[in-house]
Amino acid sequence: MKNTTLFIIAMLFLGVIGCSSKSGEPIVQIKTKHGNIKIKLYNETPAHRDNFLKLAKEGYFDGTLFHRVIKDFMIQGGDPNSKAAQPGAALGEGGPDYTLPAEFNYPTLFHKKGALAAAREGDQQNPDKRSSGSQFYIVHGEVYDDTKLTKVENKIRDGRRREIFNRLLMQYNDSLNMLQQLGKEDEMMALQNFMMSEVMRIYGEEPEFSIPENIKEVYKTIGGTPHLDGSYTVFGEVIENKTLFEKIGSWFGKHYGLEVIDLIAQEKTDGRNRPLNDVVMEVKVIRE
Repeated sequence: MKNTTLFIIAMLFLGVIGCSSKSGEPIVQIKTKHGNIKIKLYNETPAHRDNFLKLAKEGYFDGTLFHRVIKDFMIQGGDPNSKAAQPGAALGEGGPDYTLPAEFNYPTLFHKKGALAAAREGDQQNPDKRSSGSQFYIVHGEVYDDTKLTKVENKIRDGRRREIFNRLLMQYNDSLNMLQQLGKEDEMMALQNFMMSEVMRIYGEEPEFSIPENIKEVYKTIGGTPHLDGSYTVFGEVIENKTLFEKIGSWFGKHYGLEVIDLIAQEKTDGRNRPLNDVVMEVKVIRE
C-alpha cells in the first residue's frame, strides 16, 4: 500500500497524472489569493485565443486586478492601469492600442457560469461590437427559471429591433433634420412611419430569436448571463477537472475553478464595484 501511494505521488510530480484537455485547446491559469482558475481557450475564436495567449506569455496581466466585481453577474479584469492602483481610483479604461473583431459563435458558445468573455465599449461608440484588447470577464451569473428566460428572450428581441432602427436612423438622419428645419412636420412624420415599417419588415425576415432548449437547461441548472449572448465574444471557459494534486489540496481547504469565482464574487466592493481588498492576478500559459 505504501509503495502504491509513493508511485502515485511520483507520477503526479512527474506530470503523468494531471489535468489535460484532449481537444487541443490551449489552457491558461489565473492565480489569485483565493485560489487558481484554469481556463481553456476556444479554437473557434482564434483572434481572441491568440491575443490572450500572447498577453499572458508577455506577463501583461501579472499584477493587474479583478477591478470590477458584481455578484451574480461577472468578475472583470485585464486593465493594465489597475497595477498598483490607489484605493478608490477609477479603473476600466486601460488596454493596448487595438481592439479585436467580434467572434460571436452563438449558440455553440454562450454565457454559462464560468464562461470567459471579452469586455468592450458600448454599442453607441462601438457599433461593430469590437472587443477590448485586454479586458475580459468571467461569468458568475445566476440560475434562471422559465419566466426569467422568457423575459430575456423578449429583451433580446427588442434589442435586435432597436439595432435595426439605429441603422436606419443613421441612414435617414440628415433627411429628418432637414425636414425638421424646414418645418415640414407631416413629411417628417411620414418618414418616421416608413422607418418603423422598415424595422418590422427587416425584423420579420429574420427567424424570431429563441434560446435553444439545451442552453435553457444550462441556464436553469448551472446559471449564467443569457442576456449577453450574441453581443459579447465568449472565447473560453473555466475547466473543473482537477489534477490529483489539486484534489488533495481541496481536502485541505484550497479552492479551484468555479469555487474561486464564487469567492471573488463575494468580495465587498465600493461604489464602482471595485473590491475593497485588491484581488491581484497572475496569468500563465499551461499549454498552447
